[in-house]
Amino acid sequence: MTVRNVVRYPARALKGLAGPVGAIGPRERQLADDLVETMYASPGCVGLAAPQLGVPSRAFALDVSVMKKPPPGNHGLIVLFDPELVLTEGSDRKREGCMSVPDYTCDVRRATSVVVRGTTPEGEIRVVEASGFEARAAQHELDHLDGLLILDRVASARTDVFARKRYASEGEHLK
Repeated sequence: MTVRNVVRYPARALKGLAGPVGAIGPRERQLADDLVETMYASPGCVGLAAPQLGVPSRAFALDVSVMKKPPPGNHGLIVLFDPELVLTEGSDRKREGCMSVPDYTCDVRRATSVVVRGTTPEGEIRVVEASGFEARAAQHELDHLDGLLILDRVASARTDVFARKRYASEGEHLK
């Protein structure tokens, strides 16, 4: 397992369409481990997609149970290869952040409930029915696989993009 550097916007690796994974072997399981380790090592991170590690493959890790106040009914750690969005319901607009866009948060409209199907690192098909924040996070990671960032999802750059506040604990001095 390796903690890897997260690719940041405007890197080209973030804007391409990730390719299908297909059969799960040792290389894919290593990618899964790297996604999970990097996600858990990154403060405030609840999800990470392969393109964010510079890997153009359709894979992501997600775990909203690590939040200070985890949403009830969440699924804990989810790692999926070749995930697909099967069903969406509802809609709301909320603030999101992204490890690849660390200087901004954005108001993004997303479905409030989703069904996602993909393959686990063990090669099993998994179907996840998620709602609330977990559904939002899953859609965020799926966007990365299609070369989309939160900046691409805002209705207005003027009203929906916000500079992220920095704190001295992040290695910067407060002004």
